[in-house]
Amino acid sequence: MASGTASRSEDEESLAGQKRASSQALGTIPKRRSSSRFIKRKKFDDELVESSLAKSSTRVKGAGGVESGRCSGSEPSSSEKKKVSKAPSTPVPPSPAPTPGLTKRVKKSKQPLQVTKDLGRWKPADDLLLINAVLQTNDLTSVHLGVKFSCRFTLREVQERWYALLYDPVISKLACQAMRQLHPEAIAAIQSKALFSKAEEQLLSKVGSSSQPTLETFQDLLHTHPDAFYLARTAKALQAHWQLMKQYYLLEDQTVQPLPKGDQVLNFSDAEDLIDDSKLKDMRDEVLEHELTVADRRQKREIRQLEQELHKWQVLVDSITGMGSPDFDNQTLAVLRGRMVRYLMRSREITLGRATKDNQIDVDLSLEGPAWKISRKQGVIKLKNNGDFFIANEGRRPIYIDGRPVLCGSKWRLSNNSVVEIASLRFVFLINQDLIALIRAEAAKITPQ
Repeated sequence: MASGTASRSEDEESLAGQKRASSQALGTIPKRRSSSRFIKRKKFDDELVESSLAKSSTRVKGAGGVESGRCSGSEPSSSEKKKVSKAPSTPVPPSPAPTPGLTKRVKKSKQPLQVTKDLGRWKPADDLLLINAVLQTNDLTSVHLGVKFSCRFTLREVQERWYALLYDPVISKLACQAMRQLHPEAIAAIQSKALFSKAEEQLLSKVGSSSQPTLETFQDLLHTHPDAFYLARTAKALQAHWQLMKQYYLLEDQTVQPLPKGDQVLNFSDAEDLIDDSKLKDMRDEVLEHELTVADRRQKREIRQLEQELHKWQVLVDSITGMGSPDFDNQTLAVLRGRMVRYLMRSREITLGRATKDNQIDVDLSLEGPAWKISRKQGVIKLKNNGDFFIANEGRRPIYIDGRPVLCGSKWRLSNNSVVEIASLRFVFLINQDLIALIRAEAAKITPQ
């Protein structure tokens, strides 16, 4: 055996030497040496499947080789064990169907979300209205026609909601919790809107239509039949429903008139249906409509202009008819009298000047004459608490009081019959002595205190 192995190694070395010599003769680059160690690299899903298929096929094919040697009873080496342990196994694809425990958890977590989403239109007040109405009438069609919910529901939606409140434990639990959180006043308002039952309407129909029942009558009816009427009923509510029943001829002593058989007309609505509307239409007069529109527009413009000039009415302007002394009333403090008009001072402070579109003042001096030289806000006349009048100049040109100039920023005391001259416009300042005397007396009473 030893001689055989030695000869075999010599043959292999000679073959290797011949290969090197041939490669050097041909001038080719010798093969690069590579490592034989196993390097672990991440594989994708398709590579994992292919490698597993390749390994299974090599195992089947090499039954007489290495596998046969293993099966014969020889144990694998430690390096083979490492390779086998490091070889990637075929991944088990995750099952799409989760376990029943997980499905139950998912369903339980999603159910309240669907319920709350369904509760978006149905408010707690709507649920309470629905329950009260069904308990009163026992008819979902009557509930749909007679109850006014927060939004418009169809008959099918009302039926589905009622069955959900009855048979769905999750929805009923959430609805009960929401109804418990309602304010007592809101609950009382909802209960007052409950529909009337047949037993209640029978008791109300016994009250005669010719009689004039009062609140005490219906209060006695509530006391005599406490079990028949709803808990939230009041005498006023019963009276209102009785009047409604009387209007629609639903009382016991009322009879509905039969329909007419011939040309006889029963009521106004039937007579109105018989009228031909085409005969009632008048010819349209476009000229008249245009004139009415123009007149309406003109009147609205005048009203708007008067509204904008309301603040001017604290100083009234009268035309002068004579030279006599003016008659003062109880509201006029003083009068600024000119040649054409007079201004009645009815507030403690007024402004003098020239009115423009952008500037509105109390006394527009342009009504007296040419006022283009007057400033927009020429001066201010003010009544002090002691009963004295003062005029302050706030314009560019001076104001002359009894011939004395009052420059810009200065003020001067006004007395009765003082002559005020502003840009060649002359006025006489007249004081209501009786009213000013009362003001001075009140001021004298207040000051000692």
